[in-house]
Amino acid sequence: MNMFCYQCEEAAKNEGCTVVGMCGKPANVANLQDMLIWSLKGLSFWLLKGKEMGIIDEEKDLYVAEGLFSTITNVNFSASRITEYIDKALKLRDEAKDKFLSKYEEENNSQFSEKVPEASTWYKKGGMEIYELKGSEVGVHVKENEDVKSLKEFVTYGIKGISAYADHAYVLNFSNNDILTFIEKGLTETLREDITVDELIELVNETGKVAVDVMALLDEANTKTYGNPEITKVFTGTYKAPGILISGHDLLDLEELLKQTEGTGVKVYTHGEMLPANAYPELKKYKHLAGNWGGSWWRQKEEFEEFSGPILMTTNCLVPPKESYKDRVFTTGLVGFDDVTHIPNRADGKPKDFSAVIEKAKEIGDLPERDGKELTIGFAHNQIAQVTDKVIDAIKNGDIKKFFVMAGCDGRRKERDYYTDFASQLPKDNVILTAGCAKYRYNKMDLGDIGGIPRVLDAGQCNDSYSLAVTALKLKEAFELDDINDLPIEYNIAWYEQKAVTVLLALLYLGVKGIKLGPKLPSFLSENVAKVVIEKFELSTINSVEEDIETMTK
Repeated sequence: MNMFCYQCEEAAKNEGCTVVGMCGKPANVANLQDMLIWSLKGLSFWLLKGKEMGIIDEEKDLYVAEGLFSTITNVNFSASRITEYIDKALKLRDEAKDKFLSKYEEENNSQFSEKVPEASTWYKKGGMEIYELKGSEVGVHVKENEDVKSLKEFVTYGIKGISAYADHAYVLNFSNNDILTFIEKGLTETLREDITVDELIELVNETGKVAVDVMALLDEANTKTYGNPEITKVFTGTYKAPGILISGHDLLDLEELLKQTEGTGVKVYTHGEMLPANAYPELKKYKHLAGNWGGSWWRQKEEFEEFSGPILMTTNCLVPPKESYKDRVFTTGLVGFDDVTHIPNRADGKPKDFSAVIEKAKEIGDLPERDGKELTIGFAHNQIAQVTDKVIDAIKNGDIKKFFVMAGCDGRRKERDYYTDFASQLPKDNVILTAGCAKYRYNKMDLGDIGGIPRVLDAGQCNDSYSLAVTALKLKEAFELDDINDLPIEYNIAWYEQKAVTVLLALLYLGVKGIKLGPKLPSFLSENVAKVVIEKFELSTINSVEEDIETMTK
């Protein structure tokens, strides 16, 4: 059975993966994920109907977000796990349906008789094989007007990122019912066969608004729980001691691992998008949080092999592991891969049990001692706000000509060398603002500083792109400007997966124009939709490094 997936930047031939995902996702998992998304749309339909009758079910609301998060690129490769998610989605859907129908009949003295979408009622026995088949019928290759389909996918991928950020915040006990309701609304709207292009464009815009809201919520959750990030130097080697490598985005997983390893002699190293955790006061206080090992997600096969200790994957960015180190990989949360040990979720208010990971570290023993360069991180909006006057003076004096927002994702393709070359060739009177794993293209280069202000200001994870938006808005206010586009800021953003789509929609909603997006435009944008986005927001793709530096530094 074939598949079709074009949700990430690596879509084959820039059209879509049809045999196996470039990410390593097999066809059966792709079809099961399409089935899960469709099932979540059916669940969302009844949850919205219930809310019209005053029925609120937070467990089901959150499950929609969790289910979508599991379908983001490089999160879950396990057919059995996705099948379990579908089973639960259908169970919750039917519960929500029955609760709504009962309340409707009670209040109206008649049965509900509106036409409902197939996703809200479909059921057939058979489990995984039936789900795979149905997924292949309801996936993104279904025949539909290309522009309508394109906009529906634009909304869906933006909502996937929103769901991931909402889930991160919820884990830290921060939630927003309006955000969860919008996720359901967006999914339900994509089921409509009569929806117009204009309605979908408005929905895309609303997705951008909610993207801003959810990133603000997550920023609040992270900073109120762990304090505002501080400027911090992070060691990138390893010490002669047992060690655990933790990757992903989940700060609570890291905190619980740190607590459980305290006093054991086991050191903890961050990897990938977990690097920014080293800047939070309530995490950096653990002395055995020893630094960061490795770089971007796509280098895992070499870096995990070389690390030699156990690896804990907390969210997305898992690359299918090699047999040579598979026994050292542990997954948790929504991450899944067959034949890899999975750490169960929290239960009864107790933390996750990471003892299996810790015992593995002790069993393996000491890592080799390795030298490493120090990375300076922690330039989130609160930290930058403390030096705003210094920044403004540097701009007014001409010491800083422009800021370049180089946020987003890294990827394995050769054309991404562009970002390394762009950073290295950027004139020395320009400063880079970054967030996300795109920074691994240049964050170990010595680019110097301008009057004590480092030329690479790392705000954190991909969701911390919110910090970059806040910084821009504060500068706009400080310079008393009416338009954010009048600031000396250029946007040269790399994308790979769906959370980057969410960040892009947030920036577009905030009115940012002239963004360069690379290495190429998403293949899920139809020709007409791409044209509208390009014209309305002056969006463009990257050219040569020399050409882009020349035009963007004017």
